[in-house]
Amino acid sequence: MSTEASDSTAVPWSSSTVRVVFAATALAPLGVPLLSPALPVVREEFALTDATTSLLVSVYFLTGIVLSPFIGLLADRIGRKRVLVPSLVVFSLAGGAIALAPPFRVVLAVRLVQGTAAAGIFVTTVTLVGDAFEGVQRNAVLGVNTAVLASGAAVSPLLGGYLVTISWNAPFAAYLLGLPVALFAWVALEETAVEETPTRRGATYLRAAASNLARRAAVVPYATALVTEVLLFGTIITAMPFLLVGTYGVSPVFVGGVVTVAEAVSAAVAAANGRIATSLSDERIVAVGYACYGVGLLVAWWAATLPVLVAGVVVFGAGVGLTMPSVDALLSDLVSAEYRAGALSLRNSVTFLGRAVGPILFAGVAVETGYRPLLLAAGVVGFAGVAATLVLSGS
Repeated sequence: MSTEASDSTAVPWSSSTVRVVFAATALAPLGVPLLSPALPVVREEFALTDATTSLLVSVYFLTGIVLSPFIGLLADRIGRKRVLVPSLVVFSLAGGAIALAPPFRVVLAVRLVQGTAAAGIFVTTVTLVGDAFEGVQRNAVLGVNTAVLASGAAVSPLLGGYLVTISWNAPFAAYLLGLPVALFAWVALEETAVEETPTRRGATYLRAAASNLARRAAVVPYATALVTEVLLFGTIITAMPFLLVGTYGVSPVFVGGVVTVAEAVSAAVAAANGRIATSLSDERIVAVGYACYGVGLLVAWWAATLPVLVAGVVVFGAGVGLTMPSVDALLSDLVSAEYRAGALSLRNSVTFLGRAVGPILFAGVAVETGYRPLLLAAGVVGFAGVAATLVLSGS
């Protein structure tokens, strides 16, 4: 697998790898942000509690938690393209099937299947970038990739908020957009040669990949991926729609607009990661991101008016834009290409764990506390992350 070494912060837009990765990444926000404004409508349609409704988000990530390492093994053994294309097809068809309005228990079962395919997309796209680029150019491409993700997450809630005004299941038709992306990936992406070695086999591979990561330097990126997703999906994706609707009586479209503003800021910050990385180490970028989590969530907790609450959400979004490209850059540097998909698949397991736990944790605890005290607690966690990152990285 060739690596394009460059000190340039420019993104090589002519690269077929870049184009495929960005196109596939643009689909990812259809997984959950598209549905965030629809949660209150789904709750009413099926007469559910907030916690039960949040399963629509959580179950999507359950299989990815367990299966991501094996998806990484598969991508390292048979190649990235042979995993990415089928994942795109299954993601699209499974999601589109829910537009047929099955019972809620069937919806959850199909979301499990769709989430498994989404894990394949997440693992292979970031691994492709790690294979093809290095240095600050890798940061630049990963930053724009995160920006594409955030931009899609900015548009998806608006689309979901509009579609759910038609019917609760209308947003799921949007998943069929994945089929032309799968065709594009099949045509445009070149498969890299995969050398079969004893270290690429089953448990031997997993042990070797784990030993490559059994060091202090791995704690920061994996812990940050977990904390980021717990806070993002617990507060912004799950708690915020219920808080906004319950406290301010806003419409699903307005809820989608709030998430959109936060994601737009995240996209702008992530796109600048390559330039930021020329001045700050990835560990310090992550620490600044944690500080944004703390400030943003404490502002949202303290807010007496809707505009101030939205301002807090925006600061949080900037933190996500700072941290996630640097997390992937740190992990890509930790291991050789032979184990890169494995390392990034473990990151995906941690990411999906955070996304599964966050909605259930926040919606469940809110039954006793309400949502605002949870914002205070989450803000404190953000500031604790600053200190932990600086200590663990030796900064």
